[in-house]
Parts: sequence; structure tokens; C-alpha cells
Amino acid sequence: MRKILLLMLLPVVAFAQSHKLTKADKIYGLSKFWQEVNCNFVYLNKIDRNKWDSTYKALITSIPETKTDYEYYHEMQRFCATLKDGHTNINMPAGKDFEPLTTMFGNYRLFIENVEDKAIVTRVNFSKKDEIPIGSEVIEVNGMPTTKYITENVAPYISSSTDYGLKDWSISNLLQGLEGSQFEIKIKKPKGQILSLKLIHQRTEEKEVFPEFSSSLLDFKWYPNNVAYIALNSFAEEKIDSLFITKLPELYEAKGVIVDLRNNGGGNTSIGSFILKYLTNDSLLYGARYSTRQLNSAFKAWRKYTAVKDTVNNEWNKKAFLTYQDNYFYNFDYHPLKNNLSAKRIVVPTVLLIGHNTASAAEDFLIYADYQKHMTKIGRNSCGSTGQPYLFDLPGGGSARVCTKKDTYPDGREFVGYGVKPDIEIIPTVKDFIANKDATLNTAVDYLNKKIK
Repeated sequence: MRKILLLMLLPVVAFAQSHKLTKADKIYGLSKFWQEVNCNFVYLNKIDRNKWDSTYKALITSIPETKTDYEYYHEMQRFCATLKDGHTNINMPAGKDFEPLTTMFGNYRLFIENVEDKAIVTRVNFSKKDEIPIGSEVIEVNGMPTTKYITENVAPYISSSTDYGLKDWSISNLLQGLEGSQFEIKIKKPKGQILSLKLIHQRTEEKEVFPEFSSSLLDFKWYPNNVAYIALNSFAEEKIDSLFITKLPELYEAKGVIVDLRNNGGGNTSIGSFILKYLTNDSLLYGARYSTRQLNSAFKAWRKYTAVKDTVNNEWNKKAFLTYQDNYFYNFDYHPLKNNLSAKRIVVPTVLLIGHNTASAAEDFLIYADYQKHMTKIGRNSCGSTGQPYLFDLPGGGSARVCTKKDTYPDGREFVGYGVKPDIEIIPTVKDFIANKDATLNTAVDYLNKKIK
């Protein structure tokens, strides 16, 4: 009965999948990941170690019995997700058998986002915009209410440092599956009509979507009262620094500036800090502090001969105790970033637009900008995930990464797991999406217009 129930809950896959890994390969890959987490995961002190170890022990028996290599890696992702860290992940091998589709269903293409804690269709392929209006809600998947389907079949496989990030990713990946996977869904349109659809994952040939995406690395435009808007959509390409430089002559005329980081998932911290240097008069910029776990095997061994009373006013014995607990940290030398820029600066009332997709190096940008009095953050909490992952291979062509570095504000405040908080919070609504209204941007424009006047 249990096997039949699982088939009812999971999307149906219509083709055979690869099965190349041996049972020994699967156990080795599982053990390799468990070992590297124990040795290197910087947030090991925040997890339930007994539960972590007992889950590993149970998987030693169950994971070799997975039917396909895809299923094996999917179960590895479930194990990884228990660590609740966005920079610690299991990556599938390359190849069609391991590359799920998320939005494409042949004649249909659906982009689903978390809006007001609902699974809302925010984009569709252009030809379906009347059949499935923007603002429609997916209320049922494979005979289950959407929230229940997410809880049982989506969220357990997603690694996220924050609860809101987990909810966002769960909803955006709601209908993810391999090519050939089938879903039966019910959609509630904005006016209340219910639409039932049977969807099969296959490539969508139609390219145009509604509303259209911006694919630019940098977007620039003007708003009234000489308010300049510039979207920095990634710090992964150094090209964005050059693009920013080309906009300087115009930016020097601005009385207010909006820097949009809502779609910036990070990249290289130095790329973002190069741009920030133009937006402040400060000669020193204070970025994140770093620390990492430090394992010294001899100190771990000396713990056996050290009582609690021996740690009082004794750093050597204290280090032995903390090392044994996997809780001894090395703090990196800290130096502020020098800003010796000779070019003219742009120091006017500035708004930084942020959101749940503002991540990693983009969050480092926010840490550097934290004490800039002319800057105001508007939007929602940032992603709350950054660090230095340690990458390693797994059997069958997959890989994993484990976060090894803890980042904090200069004063020690934590933002990983919490996000950088906005000064003015704006939460988009379903009505905003239906009206194609950017409430966060509109708030920023109004705010700067008041500042300028």
C-alpha cells in the first residue's frame, strides 16, 4: 500500500531513467557528504547532531535501494536540505536524465511565485495570457491542496537558510520534474473561475512571455525630478563595472538615485564594491567579518584529560573543549576596504531596492553600504545566504558543496539565516501583479521625490 501511495503523490515520469551507480557507489557518496559536512560545515553547531547522525544511519540502509540515479541524487538533496543552508547543496550530474524542467509544458509555460503565501502565476507564454491570467492561483496539484503537496513533495528537498526563502523556492519549483513528468493541477483565476489542466513536461517552443523579462545585465532610466534608476542584475560578470562607468556622465546629473538589487543573485564581491566606491565619500568601507571552524586533532584528543574546571582562565584547555565540540573558530584578520577613488562621487539621496533574491555578493554590497546615511533600503529581507563553499565530486558525475565560512556584519550581527532587513518594508500583493504595478519601485520614487523637494 505504501508504494501505491507514493506513486499517487509524486509526478508521473513517462520514460526510463539511468541506473549506473552501484549500491557501494551510493553508500560511498552518502558517506562522503556526511564526512565533509562533519569536518567542514561552518554551521555544524546549529544543527541537531543526533538527528543528523541518525538520519545518515537510516540512509545507509535505504539509499542503496533507490530505483534510479536521479532518485538517489534526489534523496541526497533531501538529506542536505536538513542542514538548512543555502550555500550547502547537492548538484545533479549533467545530462537529460538529471535536468528537470520547471516552467515548460509544451504548449504551456507557467512561472509561479510566492505572492502573499500563495502559488501565483506571475508570467505565462504570450499565447496563454488570456486563458491563464496573471494573478491566477494554483490551488491543487495531483489531487492534493497546493500547500500539502509542497510540504510532502517539494520543500523537503530544498536547501535554504531562511524560512521565507524555503517558501519562495518551494512555490517557484512547485511543478518541477523531468521531461515527461505529468501533473494534474487546478488553477483559480482572479475572477474565481476554476481551470483544470493536465500538464506534461516538454520543451516550449514559444519564446515570448507575458509580461516580458528584462535580460539586461544593467538597466538604466530616468524618473521625474532627476531621479536616476539603475538596476544591477548580477555581480557575476565584470562587464557590469564597465557598463556602470558608461552611465557616470548621466548619473552625475542625478538629484536622487535608485539602485535596484532585487534580481542580483551575487557573484564576485569586488565587482559590487567597485561600483559602491562611486556612491560614497567614505575613504574606508567596512565589509563583512569572516570566521571558519578550525580542527586541531591533538586538541580534540586532549579534551579527554581536561575537566570543565580546567578551562577557567586557561585558553589552552578552553580550546581543547571547544575543538572537541566542533565549536572552535578561527577569525580572519579584518581590514576595511580602502576607497582611493580619484573620480567624482555620486553622493545624493539613494535608495537600494532589495528582496529575497538579493543574495551572496549582493548582500556583501549591502554590508559595505550599511553605515551610509544617504542610503535607504526599501523592499524585503535579502536572501540571507552567503559564504565560501567547499566543492567536491560525488559518484556518477554529481557534486556537492559545503559552506565553510561564516559572514557577519562588522560588529558581529548575523545576517545569514535572517537576511539584511529593509528600512522600509514593501510586500508585493496579488493585485500588484494583476495591475503590472511595481509597488517597491513606486515607493522608492515617491520617497526620493519628497527628499529632493
